[in-house]
Amino acid sequence: MKKFPVYKQLDAMDCGPTCVRMIAKYYGKNYSLEYLRNESYLTRDGVSLLGISEAAEKIGFKTLSSKISYETLKNDAPLPAIIHWNQSHFVVLPPQRFGKKNSKITIADPAHGMVRIDEETFLKCWLNSNTTGIILLVEPTQNFFNEEGIHQAKSGFGFLFNYLKPYRRYLIQLFISVLLAALFSLIFPFLTQSLVDYGVNRQDISYVYLILICQLLLFLGTTVIEMIRSWILLHMNSRINISIISDFLVKLLSLPIRYFDSKMIGDIQQRIGDHLRIQNFLTGTTLSTLFSFVNLIVFSIVLAIYNIPILIVFLLFSTASVGWIVIFLKRRKELDYKRFQRLSDNQNILFEMITGMQEIKLNNCETAKRWEWERTQAKLYKISVKGLALGQYQQVGSVFFTQLKNILISFVSANAVIEGQMTLGMMLSVSYIIGQMNGPLDQLLGFVQAAQDAKISLERLGEIHNKQEEKTDSGSPYEEIENNLGAIRLENISFQYEGPQSPFVLKNINLLIPEGKVTAIVGSSGSGKTTLMKMLLQFYEPIKGDIFIGSKSFNTISPGLWRSKVGSVMQEGTIFSDSIARNVSLSDEHVDVIKLKKAVSVANIREFIEELPSGYQTKIGNTGAGISTGQKQRIQIARAVYKDPEYLFFDEATSALDANNEKIIIQNLSEFFKGKTVVVIAHRLSTVKHADQIVVLEKGEIVETGTHEQLAARQGLYFDLIKNQLELGN
Repeated sequence: MKKFPVYKQLDAMDCGPTCVRMIAKYYGKNYSLEYLRNESYLTRDGVSLLGISEAAEKIGFKTLSSKISYETLKNDAPLPAIIHWNQSHFVVLPPQRFGKKNSKITIADPAHGMVRIDEETFLKCWLNSNTTGIILLVEPTQNFFNEEGIHQAKSGFGFLFNYLKPYRRYLIQLFISVLLAALFSLIFPFLTQSLVDYGVNRQDISYVYLILICQLLLFLGTTVIEMIRSWILLHMNSRINISIISDFLVKLLSLPIRYFDSKMIGDIQQRIGDHLRIQNFLTGTTLSTLFSFVNLIVFSIVLAIYNIPILIVFLLFSTASVGWIVIFLKRRKELDYKRFQRLSDNQNILFEMITGMQEIKLNNCETAKRWEWERTQAKLYKISVKGLALGQYQQVGSVFFTQLKNILISFVSANAVIEGQMTLGMMLSVSYIIGQMNGPLDQLLGFVQAAQDAKISLERLGEIHNKQEEKTDSGSPYEEIENNLGAIRLENISFQYEGPQSPFVLKNINLLIPEGKVTAIVGSSGSGKTTLMKMLLQFYEPIKGDIFIGSKSFNTISPGLWRSKVGSVMQEGTIFSDSIARNVSLSDEHVDVIKLKKAVSVANIREFIEELPSGYQTKIGNTGAGISTGQKQRIQIARAVYKDPEYLFFDEATSALDANNEKIIIQNLSEFFKGKTVVVIAHRLSTVKHADQIVVLEKGEIVETGTHEQLAARQGLYFDLIKNQLELGN
């Protein structure tokens, strides 16, 4: 039977694309997980069987989703196939012979690797009723074999060692210090031999004094070299750590908003934590092991000069010790994947508990949430126990080979002295040399484990570093955009979140948003209003159709340049942990006081701010003074006004305000809106009735367009939306 390839999922949501990747590899094609993720339309909730089917068909497979019995599976189903596991996971059923009842069944689990389970467990996890289970049959077509495949972009140690290149000068200094330290250490065994064979045997105390003084001077020299090396390493360590984290954050901030729609906060936080392992490996373990390896080579040469059989014993048992550690690396890797996912779950739960404390208390679910966290801790504990046991197995085996090696070397040395092949001083020198060689060997064993940890972390970080960024440098220059501003035109715009078979959020939208006018978008919840606005902000690209700004297509404009000309207030807008002044002036490095005061005046929050003890420097946000939802909205409005942009997009910008504040702010904004192109999403009549154009959305389609008076007179959907609001009669 052909050996079935196994890949591990990097996140809990990756099981479906990973299954497709395993089957593609089985048939001889290599596809990157990132490509299959995109084709599966992965979301924060995972992937559907339909999404997996579409990804498989995209690369040339023929698929069929079905519910079948176990007998049909054994006798008729072509394998490999993907099966729905425990109603929440996907695994691959590789080609195999089904034996007698209660025989073992093999599954390729993206979370755990190749697993053999009994028939009873298989049926319990697969069957979603008493008789049938869900399966996705996958067979290659000629198109599959005609495709080249899309390989995973590498983010290996070559990428990592690029961070060492700027520090060549320091590396040369470190290498020189290592050579000097090795030279000093090399002299020690000869001094020890001379001390015993000449000073002690001849009872020459003056010679003994001389040797001891030499050893003291060598020790001082070695200490100074070690101090210098530590300072150089500290300098490099700090700089490289900042560079690695900084590059990661630069990449993270350049990713499109859709990436964050499908990622949990815990997953991203855990990847930031992975940088610590990489940094320790790069500037700690790697360099220390390199230095130790030099010492190992130097002392091996000296040991060969003293006694070759002792060197052979050392090398044989040292190889056995390293081999013992390597045996457990695969199991250690599996535990690391599991630990990563459990820690990610733990981060998500803690974040939700802290940010959702108000809702937890309102619904008296403190105990339920605590139990949820404790269940995650129990899973973490089990993984930690397995990791501890694995570490103990590695340590016991390594210590066994090391001690056996030391005993045999002591025997060989003592026997050589008895037979006159070595002097007593040489024997003591050999003991010193073995001690000096055991240290580097222990570091080499630690290096093997650290290299594995770093490789796993690099795989997880590679998922982010290899992602395609938003357009930043491409597109029109700023001056050209500025001279070609105009109306916004949407032509046949359609959009789906989860792939071709998912429901349309927007369907065939044709809309002209006039330059210098106010356009209001209204509709029931879920009609696609916010999605449309996010598309206008270039967060999402349409599945069909095109958007134009004046005569220019959106595709030719860099998102960063476009957003620099746009002011926006979103439903889920964020107040940062900073002063009020910095929260309003996010777009400027230095606060323009005149613009700041004008912005807070328009947002009708100036009086509130100036009455605070610290005024505009009052700290707000997660770690600052608490402010109401309405005050947060007004600060966000002030933030948009502060930019003084040509285009403004407001999504329920006044939904949390009382009627009086809303009236004042709308009056202020009406003056500010003059000459600007404005799009407003709102449910309140008072916010939209003075708009130059009102667009009514329903189920992703435009059903009405006109002014307030025109739409109210028609008594259509717009009339139904606002008829219960008192302002209708005004």
